[in-house]
Amino acid sequence: MLQDIRKSTQGTAAKVVIGLIVLSFALFGIESILVGGSDNSIAEINGEPIAAQELQQAVDLQRRQLISMLGDNLDPAMLEEQRLRPQALDSLIGRRVMLQHAADLGLATSSEQLGAVVAGMEQFQIDGEFSPERYRSLLASAGYTPASFRNALGEDILLGQLQAGLLGSEFATASELALNARFLAEQRDVRYLTLPPLEADVAAVSDEAIEAHYRDNPEAYTRPESVVLNYLVLTAEDFFQPVDEAALQEAYQLEIGSYQYQDESRVSHVLLEPGSDQSKADFQSRVDEVQSALDAGRDFAEVAEAYSDDIGSASSGGDLGFTAGDAFPEPMETAIAELEEGAVSGPVETDAGVHFIKVTERRSGEAPDFEELRPMLEQRLQQREAQAALLSTVEELRDLAFMADGLAQPAEKLGLELQRSEPLTRDARGEGPLYARAVLEAAFSEEVLEEGHNSEVIEAGPEQFVVVHVAEHREPAQRPLDEVREEIARTIAEERAREARLAEAEAAAEAIRGGESVESVARRLGVDWQVELGARRNSPALPRALSQRLFSLPAPQGDASVVDVLLADSGEARVLELVRVSPGSLEQMPAAEQQQLRQQLRGEYGQTLQAEQRQGLRERAEITVL
Repeated sequence: MLQDIRKSTQGTAAKVVIGLIVLSFALFGIESILVGGSDNSIAEINGEPIAAQELQQAVDLQRRQLISMLGDNLDPAMLEEQRLRPQALDSLIGRRVMLQHAADLGLATSSEQLGAVVAGMEQFQIDGEFSPERYRSLLASAGYTPASFRNALGEDILLGQLQAGLLGSEFATASELALNARFLAEQRDVRYLTLPPLEADVAAVSDEAIEAHYRDNPEAYTRPESVVLNYLVLTAEDFFQPVDEAALQEAYQLEIGSYQYQDESRVSHVLLEPGSDQSKADFQSRVDEVQSALDAGRDFAEVAEAYSDDIGSASSGGDLGFTAGDAFPEPMETAIAELEEGAVSGPVETDAGVHFIKVTERRSGEAPDFEELRPMLEQRLQQREAQAALLSTVEELRDLAFMADGLAQPAEKLGLELQRSEPLTRDARGEGPLYARAVLEAAFSEEVLEEGHNSEVIEAGPEQFVVVHVAEHREPAQRPLDEVREEIARTIAEERAREARLAEAEAAAEAIRGGESVESVARRLGVDWQVELGARRNSPALPRALSQRLFSLPAPQGDASVVDVLLADSGEARVLELVRVSPGSLEQMPAAEQQQLRQQLRGEYGQTLQAEQRQGLRERAEITVL
């Protein structure tokens, strides 16, 4: 590949172009070329900008959601930026339009409402109680700060209010309820018999029939396009090395000195934040009021719930969790260190405001001994060293694979085993790095398959990298007859068995149409028969396929019943006789079903109205994508 590039960059014109690019970077800077200046907005909605950071956060959120939902089944290609950005931007635009509409309607949320919602969220609770530690940990892992999470939650509540208003404004009329009840609560009386599958007689299929089927159905026995790949794989495990004992001892000392083995104090606080429109005297009055309540012996948790501006902890009595001396601002940590267990501090000032602090518990950390931690520390050190070596080797492999015509030279240079795959199709499924979607797409790309270049070094999984080269390209071809002879014989035999069973079922249906009863026909054929009176569409007593066919039949006219045949892929056949259809009635439906029907229709109408509203707001909005 590199040879091709070198040839195309030796001319005078190419050198001039490169010189102009270098000059542009020097004169205007990289930022002006890449992002177009200091304004990082990527869209405007009715004059309100959407920042590039918002889009990146939305893309990152989509990535985390995909990883969480799909786990090991995730195709790395699904996480590519160019795939996620359009959907994320469209979602942001739709959300911003709806939030602007909510603001126009005067909808709002209060700090108390946000605090109650946060405290009631199960994911932030341990044993049914709000946990500030879990709250902060989960927010951090999801890429939120408490402020950004509260802002997003407030927006969600506003959108929920808007949606609830729309859903609450819709209702079904009496005639609509009656019409739907007539359909949904309809009852049908049916009798049916079941003919089990016939045994497929493979031995009875002649060579002539096999050859004719093979000749008439070439597409069914065509081997799909495939490639055989030469490939190199790099994983972190390839670089694991024995760990020096001194390094293990050093890691042990660092581990036992970490926060999780230190003495800790559990802390609660009351936070008072000065308001932007609040005078110093008014704020001091609030501080004095809290101090008086605590001096009077009022329960600290009650004071926190009544006065604290920290909505995340107020509902749990001000609990902030444990600190080892480095979790909070220095003035708070100094006060905590000086307090006895159960004691309450006076006012403590930080950048956030004024705190009243109570130490509710103290615990000492006890570190395990060296041998207990040895396996964990050894693996950690091996992993750390291996990761560095892996990434360094990956970069070297990228350069070598880019310059080489095949993979033999990179394999020799890096001391790797050059491996060869079995034939792989475009939609191959299996275990291992070659089955990653990004690897298969690269293998069948024009650059690799047709031009014969090495692929890029692809991250096929966590700490697993692969580069491929097509060793053999196999065009689609019909499989030899001897290879598929048994498969064809089985196919023909099963089809004959199905046709024979269908013919038998059709004869039984004709007998019933002629006046013979289902019971009599079933007895004559030696099979079971059933009757179901007042069957509903969701009746669990009927097989699903039979129920679907039953409710697709026209209602009987006069005294004549409706008889039909149903053949399953397995070869099982059913003959059914629809005897009577009774239209549903809203009055005859149980009260619970009536209420469910009303809610269902209201929800359907509300969702339709909501979709139309979103569409209308977007059409009227001034949307500019920059």
